[in-house]
Amino acid sequence: MSDRADYVPPKVWTWDKESGGRFASINRPIAGATHEKPLPVGKKPLQLYSLGTPNGQKVTILLEELLALGHAGAEYDAWLIRIGDGDQFGSGFVEANPNSKIPTLVDRSGATPVRVFESGAILTYLAEKFGAFLPTEPAARAETLSWLFWQMGSAPFLGGGFGHFYAYAPTKFEYPINRYAMESKRQLDVLDRRLSEHEFVAGDAYTIADMAIWPWYGGVVKGWLYEAAEFLDVQSYRNVVRWADQIFSRPAVQRGRKVNRITGDPADQLHERHDASDFDTKTQDKIAGA
Repeated sequence: MSDRADYVPPKVWTWDKESGGRFASINRPIAGATHEKPLPVGKKPLQLYSLGTPNGQKVTILLEELLALGHAGAEYDAWLIRIGDGDQFGSGFVEANPNSKIPTLVDRSGATPVRVFESGAILTYLAEKFGAFLPTEPAARAETLSWLFWQMGSAPFLGGGFGHFYAYAPTKFEYPINRYAMESKRQLDVLDRRLSEHEFVAGDAYTIADMAIWPWYGGVVKGWLYEAAEFLDVQSYRNVVRWADQIFSRPAVQRGRKVNRITGDPADQLHERHDASDFDTKTQDKIAGA
């Protein structure tokens, strides 16, 4: 990797394993499994393989919201996938998700297991399966899906763009930080303008669009992501802040944010979730104090 301002790309790019900085051990230019490792399977109808990143939180929030509504079929086992250790490259995980990314869901409630990967696909699948948090009226459904896909297209600029160059890159460069800060603030402004007119992102109802967007943009304005709240002047987006606080006040959201989490306050870390009682007995603070 060259940090020089006069860097000229070669005619044919080749992989330098040492150029990945903090993520060198898990990034590579090829797909497929690196080792044999079957996925564990629990007793619940749904098997989730994930990590408590913003993308992982989307699904656990929805599952906890479904359970709060009384959908017993949404009971799930949440298995921890440590991407820093390369768990996502195990043969079983790659079979469930050829893209080797979290989260991945396997629905074992029927005769034939159904795999679902990509967080937006999982949210849509579960919302349709249980008939909740995704309107059926055509205009409202279109609005919800539009905002869901907005998140899928926008968050890489916030995470892989701004977050990477501002918080994780081995060397700070003004150009990429400025480029992605500008785009992140534009996205926050898009949300702020929308939320100035509606209680929730897709309208007056809480939907999977809110669950998808909140872990990323709510996380930024709450100060959880990249320690960039002051840098991005997030308090100026008053409607986003209001919405972020409102979503976080929901008990199911607070539970969902803890599942498969391995950083932060031990009381907010439930490495694996196999029963609702785990929130009361198996968070890391309780395990450490046992």
